[in-house]
Amino acid sequence: MKDELKSRLGRGTTGASARPRVYKFPPLRKNTLQDDTGGHNGFAPVDGAILQQQLADGFQEGMNRGFEQGLEEGRGEGYQEGVRLGFDEGLRKGHEEGKVAGRELFVEAAAPLDTVARQVNDWLTAYEQRRREELVQLVEKVSRQVIRCELTLHPTQLLTLVEEALSSLPKMPQELKVCLNSEEFRRISEAEPERAREWGLCADAQMNPGECRVITETSEMDVGCQHRLEQCVDALKESLLPESQDA
Repeated sequence: MKDELKSRLGRGTTGASARPRVYKFPPLRKNTLQDDTGGHNGFAPVDGAILQQQLADGFQEGMNRGFEQGLEEGRGEGYQEGVRLGFDEGLRKGHEEGKVAGRELFVEAAAPLDTVARQVNDWLTAYEQRRREELVQLVEKVSRQVIRCELTLHPTQLLTLVEEALSSLPKMPQELKVCLNSEEFRRISEAEPERAREWGLCADAQMNPGECRVITETSEMDVGCQHRLEQCVDALKESLLPESQDA
């Protein structure tokens, strides 16, 4: 190869006007792209509009993919949040509706019991009223029997009632008359003849046993046992039978 190179160089230098020729080495690789000046720079010429369109397409594609991915993730998160909120709201509404429905069922189921309770309460109230009325009647009846028995054994106790009535007056009356039952007048006159004459005791056949009326020149007082008994019974009724007293 060296001899061939020398022979080529020797032939190139023969003659006075001969000049050396610059050898151009072949490129290591073939240039396929040219630069803007028309030379080769290793890249194909690129159109600006195409590049802009490619960039726009890539941007749009990225946006679409990002939107789809975000939408999918948002849909999943929204679904989970919606499920949670829906469950809480359903639980709350179910609890409230269950309370209302349970209250209505309870009221409906308790209605017959309320009716029975009212009937029992009314019956107990009426029973208590009758019991108190019977108690008042019994007390009155027993009191009458006791008074009758006491006056039979001690008729002069009527004089004690007369003394109480006279002591309530401002002064001793000038004229005094005490009316009694005929039987009691007879017995008191026999037991206390002096007081019978002093107080002017007299018999009244129309008066019941235990009755006594004090008559003066200015007033007339009923001091008999019946009147006192009625006052005691009225006080007892006010205590035991307030509803009947209001009626």
